[in-house]
Amino acid sequence: MAGQAKYIMVKEKIKEWITTGEVQPGEKVRSENELVKLFQVSRHTIRQAIGELVHEGWLYREQGAGTFCSKTIQQSEPIKQEVKTNSKNIGVITTYISDYIFPSIIRGIESYLTEKGYTLTFASTNNDVETEKQCLQSMLNRKIDGLIVEPTRSGSFNPNINYYLELEKDEIPYLMINQYYPQLNPPHLIMDDEKGGFIATDHLIKLGHEKIIGIFKNDDLQGFNRMQGFIRAFRENHTPIFPDMIFTFSTENKESTLQQIRHLFTPLGEKPTAIVCYNDQIALNIINLLRDLDIKIPEEISIVGFDDSFLAEASEIKLTSVKHPKEDMGIAAAKWIVNAIENGPSNDVPAPIVYEPELVIRSSTTEMKKPIIEN
Repeated sequence: MAGQAKYIMVKEKIKEWITTGEVQPGEKVRSENELVKLFQVSRHTIRQAIGELVHEGWLYREQGAGTFCSKTIQQSEPIKQEVKTNSKNIGVITTYISDYIFPSIIRGIESYLTEKGYTLTFASTNNDVETEKQCLQSMLNRKIDGLIVEPTRSGSFNPNINYYLELEKDEIPYLMINQYYPQLNPPHLIMDDEKGGFIATDHLIKLGHEKIIGIFKNDDLQGFNRMQGFIRAFRENHTPIFPDMIFTFSTENKESTLQQIRHLFTPLGEKPTAIVCYNDQIALNIINLLRDLDIKIPEEISIVGFDDSFLAEASEIKLTSVKHPKEDMGIAAAKWIVNAIENGPSNDVPAPIVYEPELVIRSSTTEMKKPIIEN
């Protein structure tokens, strides 16, 4: 656990209690005060960990009674099937089924498909191409009628392309969300991530910041496109940009990238005045890192996240973030897949659908203070 944010360590320990049976379904978990004493962390850290666990479905709250273990514990297997009676079965493959964005997207998908009487089969790849292969094989074995999928590591060639071509051969409609495999160019619903990266960075430049760093994921298209928007903002504002202003990370090496950021705030580091983050999770990691270094946000540094997830308001510092359509995207994906199954591919339902980003401005960004020049 070394190097992880404190709230993540708390969160993982509580999940361990649940998965090992130390805390049973429906059982009340320890109070905030007990958890603060047990983990030797702040009340804010406990609230952040509990808030995420509630959002992901591990815990639930009852007003005036406390916080309890979910009565339906999340499973670690890659496939989890909802048991319903309808013969029509839709597969949903995500990178992380408990990811902070996907519960909202799945709510949108589920709300529409269950209304239409469809069965749902969920699978999670954990952003691993071999696990994605297993998930696709399972979906094909289950004779799904349609598939909604978030691609795994879309920033590089995917070795599982043949499984998608098999879906096409069998005339099983599929739709990709959040990103897509360029080799297939399938119907897809995405954010305009390039524009999102642009408006996040442009906001900071307009506030007078020049030394802005960007942190982007390098193994998916979202990261590439957000980085592209970051660079365009500097060019269009005629502001110099240098290679050492961009930091990238992959699924495996996020922690080492955070350590590089920490080094910037040492006496010998080149301290930025603002940071554009790949998503809100990274932004919260940065906020926790800066809190440990006693650096004030936004007085000393401004932070922008991406996705406008529940994490944007989970900290005492409310995060400026680019809004993601979340549940609306899920509903649109479900409508498309039902239409494709029942009517065949139709020009009446446009694909791809590209959502326009919107910047939600909160207290994590402020105008850059100019140095006072004495006469």
